[in-house]
Formats: sequence, C-alpha cells, structure tokens
Amino acid sequence: MQDLINRNSSRLEFMMRMADVAALIIAGHAISALHLAPSLNELPSIHAALLYLCSALALLLFPQLDIYSSWRGRSLPAMFVRIAFAWALALSIGVFASFMIGNIGELSRTWALQWYAGGVAALLISRIVIYQTLRYLRGRGLNQKRVVLIGYGTIGREMHRRADEQAWMGYEVHAVQAQNSDFKNGEPSGITRIPNLEDIPEYVSRHGIDEIWITLPMSASAKLNRLQYMLRNSLVDVRWVPDMLSMQILSSKMVDFLGMPVVNLNEPMSSGVHGLMKELFDRAFAFAALLCLSPVLFGIAVAIKLSSPGPVLFRQPRLGLNGKPFNVYKFRSMVVHQEHDKVTQATQDDPRITPIGRFLRRTSLDELPQFINVLMGDMSVVGPRPHALQHNEMYKQLLDFYMLRHRVKPGITGWAQIHGYRGETDTVDKMAKRVQFDLHYIRNWSLWMDIRIIAWTAFKGWTGNNAY
Repeated sequence: MQDLINRNSSRLEFMMRMADVAALIIAGHAISALHLAPSLNELPSIHAALLYLCSALALLLFPQLDIYSSWRGRSLPAMFVRIAFAWALALSIGVFASFMIGNIGELSRTWALQWYAGGVAALLISRIVIYQTLRYLRGRGLNQKRVVLIGYGTIGREMHRRADEQAWMGYEVHAVQAQNSDFKNGEPSGITRIPNLEDIPEYVSRHGIDEIWITLPMSASAKLNRLQYMLRNSLVDVRWVPDMLSMQILSSKMVDFLGMPVVNLNEPMSSGVHGLMKELFDRAFAFAALLCLSPVLFGIAVAIKLSSPGPVLFRQPRLGLNGKPFNVYKFRSMVVHQEHDKVTQATQDDPRITPIGRFLRRTSLDELPQFINVLMGDMSVVGPRPHALQHNEMYKQLLDFYMLRHRVKPGITGWAQIHGYRGETDTVDKMAKRVQFDLHYIRNWSLWMDIRIIAWTAFKGWTGNNAY
C-alpha cells in the first residue's frame, strides 16, 4: 500500500484536481437549482460562462497556490484558509473578466456569493473525506513515511514523542543517530541506532528512508555542515528543527532585511499590522470604559477625598514600551507618605492602607484610572503589569530575560493576573512565575486572546487573595 501510493502520487494529485473542478461545477448548478432557476441554462449566459471559466481557473491556479502539496504535520485550519483564499482569487478573476467584456450587469450577485460559499464548502468536505481516509490508513500503519532522527536531545525526544502520539500524521521514526550523552534517559526502544554520522547516507538508501529530521542545536554548526555535505546526494526531504525551546525568544519570524533572510528573535507578535489593530482596540475600549464608568469613578474620587487628606490620584514612574518611562495613574489607596529610594510593597494588614483603599485594592478598582494611560498611549488594556523602577533594577539581575516584558506596552490586566499571579511578589519564585506567564502572553498574543483575558478579568479576575 505504501509503495502503491508513492508510485501513483502524481496520478492522485491529478484526480484531486479534477475532483475539485467537478465539486465547483456541481456547487454552481446546485445553487442555481435551489435559489434561482431549475437549470443554469435558464439564467443569463454569463452565469454558465463564469462557472466554467472559474472552474478552469481553479484547475490552473490551485497547484500554484500550494493546494495539492502534502499537508502532513501542518495545521488543518491553515489549509482551509488557503483553499478559501484560492477559490476567492479564481472567482474574483472570473468576475473581473465578466466586467471587462461588459456582461457584469446580467450577473446575479446572490448567485455568485452563494456559489463562492458553496464552492468553499464542497472543497472543504472533499478535503475532510480525504483527510479522514488517510488518517484511517496511517493509523493502521499504511501510507507511512520513514524518518531518521539526527540528535536525541530535548527537541529530538519531543519530535519522536509527537510522531508516536500522532500516528495518524503518518511518520515512523525508523532510526536515530546521536551521541551517547543524548541517551542519558535511556535509548528509545523498537528503533535502530545508527552508530556514526558517516553511516547515515548508506542507511537512508538501503532502508528506503523518506525524511531526515535534524534536531541538533545551533551550536553544532560544524556537525551541521558535515551533514549537509554528506546528504548532498540523498534525494529525500531533510528538515532542520532548531532548538527553539531552550531559547527565551519572543518570535522566530523570518523577514527580508537588506535583501537577506533574517530571523527576528525578539519581535513580539503584537507588532506591525497586528500592533495597529491592538492599538485601535485599546483606545476604543479605554474611551468606552471611561465613559461608562464615569459615575463609578466620580463616586470613588469623592470617597477617597472624604476618607483621608491628599490627592485622589496616585502617580508613580514605570517603564513602558522598550523601557520608556511614564507615570502610571491609580486611585490613592494609602495615606500620604514618603519613601526615599525604596519601594515597599503593600502587605496583608498594611497600616498605610486606608479603609476605602483596602476595598479598592481588593477589588482592583484602584487600577481604573489606568484607562487614562491607555488613552495617552503609554499602556495597553492587556499586557504585563508595570512594576516599580526599583523592582525592575533588582529582578533584571536575578531573573534571565526579565526585561523582555518591556518589549510590549504594560497592561491593566494580563495573562499572569488572571492565573492568580497578582499582588505581592515577596519571593523570586513568585516573580519568576509571573514573568513566565508574561512571556507566554507576548509569544502567543492575538486579539482574541486579549478579549478572553478582558472577559476573564471582568467576571472573576477583579478580586483575589493576593491583592492587599
């Protein structure tokens, strides 16, 4: 079965291409019969012309847009998005051609939109059927790709584990080549160990290996160069999986810089166009929050004034985006006092906290004025919490990568806070855990993640036992 599929891969691709064209044509006729006319022929001729033109365009364009390449180990949602884009492109070209020949006025917009939706649905259904069929075969040991794993450190063991646990992806680790030190946790059972690096090309040729996964660290550059030379005549897929897990980086986005491919290691996800989206969302949300909460803000201000002498708002310098200083605003929750070159964190039963201040801190209402900071552009609604300057100086010496938190704007709430890491950080371990959550947020940011954090904060994150 394995050899049969490999030998006929080009024929299978051609069959998939023809099946896609048939699915689009059937979808077009079905939309016509369901909504507009018993037959497509009873509609203006532009509809039939567009149907066959766009189906032909799909036959030509889909292979160029990587629709039929192997999708093993890749995200299915990403494949679905690519299919929807490819079909939208083909249909758009067809509609533009109709416009150029002057027949666009006879085209039913409803039919075109419904055909697009029906075409996407038909293409996705066919992919799901194919995917489930291949998953069934691979789960029973068929249509497998044999893999040689080079290096068996953290990444090597993780790749082996994932291949075994996701057998339906169709990868079988056939052999491993690694140093003795890589097997300190024991050799993997059931697979061959290749003694020397020089034996890999012969092993690959003799055992019909399909792929080589190199999981050596970037520090093994000399070994990587030797491998590249030794595998120059091996006509198999070679993948290098660099050890990113041991590196505290924010991203591995590759860009063109001065005409050269460059990997940005500490560019946050919320940069570029995504950063603009986050900025617009922050400003709009902050404005709406201040407007809706204005009665509450006024009431808190009056209560603070009546409870103790001093200003309503408390200002303290913090570090913002890329370490730029700014003044953070809070409702004053303590009696007016002076601290000289030292910041003392609030503790349980702290005598400096006023009665109204204790309530504000417990409910996090003292943070509400920071929506002003968001409107001013110094903060974000969601992000790592800003710490006192003295704490930054202390913890950047104690915790590696602590300052990476400042690659994004600080936030009113954050991923760490909704997981309980808020309030006093009286030990290095507590701060380390908070930083770990902050870096996870920066690496995995999305607008949807921000919305989830805001919702979580609104419903269960405003109070907590750690807030004094």
